[in-house]
Amino acid sequence: MATAQHSAPPTVRRGVQPLRAGEGSSFVWRKLHSLMGIIPLGAFLLEHLLSNFEALKGPIAYGAQVKFLNGLPLVRVMEWVFIFLPILYHACYGVYIWLRGKSNIVYYPWAGNWLYTAQRYTGLVAFFYIGWHVVTMRFLGTSLPENPYAAFHKVQMELANPWMLAFYVISMIAICWHFSYGVWLFAAKWGITPGVTARRWFGYVCIFFGVALTVIGLASIWAFVGPDYRNTPENPPPAISLTVAPAVSTAYAPANPILI
Repeated sequence: MATAQHSAPPTVRRGVQPLRAGEGSSFVWRKLHSLMGIIPLGAFLLEHLLSNFEALKGPIAYGAQVKFLNGLPLVRVMEWVFIFLPILYHACYGVYIWLRGKSNIVYYPWAGNWLYTAQRYTGLVAFFYIGWHVVTMRFLGTSLPENPYAAFHKVQMELANPWMLAFYVISMIAICWHFSYGVWLFAAKWGITPGVTARRWFGYVCIFFGVALTVIGLASIWAFVGPDYRNTPENPPPAISLTVAPAVSTAYAPANPILI
């Protein structure tokens, strides 16, 4: 008697790899999306974190940094060309990639799935935070380009709300994660780290880089809510510099000067 042949059970894929190349024109758009995440947005993030780090030196130093940035040539053009428009493209196309993505962290617990999902959610948090931060700091309330030394007070008043403080802290962690993992993705997609070993070691570098950025960002937030500069006025007094006049030598001064 013939026995029934049992077909082999279907193979279940473990998940999706974290790197997936686009096809056709999407390849170009994905490359542009990846590049803009590093230049200019990554460069702007680093500059912004370092500028905010000046808050640890006090309201005057922070105001001087705001004044310097707003005094750069063609600063309003650079805002739109290198900040606002790239952020809009990077965010909108990132949402488009997210909607077309197929991660499955429940049934396929591959690390790529988790990283893919975390990258999308942190990007969404970053987008809402950047939009809120730009509108409130740049277009609402006291105009900082005309009143740069009011910047410390303005940020301090916003962070006085515990919910807003929590929003800033969570967003700072999300942004630093999103950028550090984005650097890893950029190096892998552009062939800078070919091979599994190179990607693994560069992953450690990106982890350290992300932690360092997070510490800098959270330290800057602490400068506004900590006890050192509490209740900073909107227009803090300028720093006082004492200039010591050189002493006048009297070695050759006449004992009885002649008045003419």
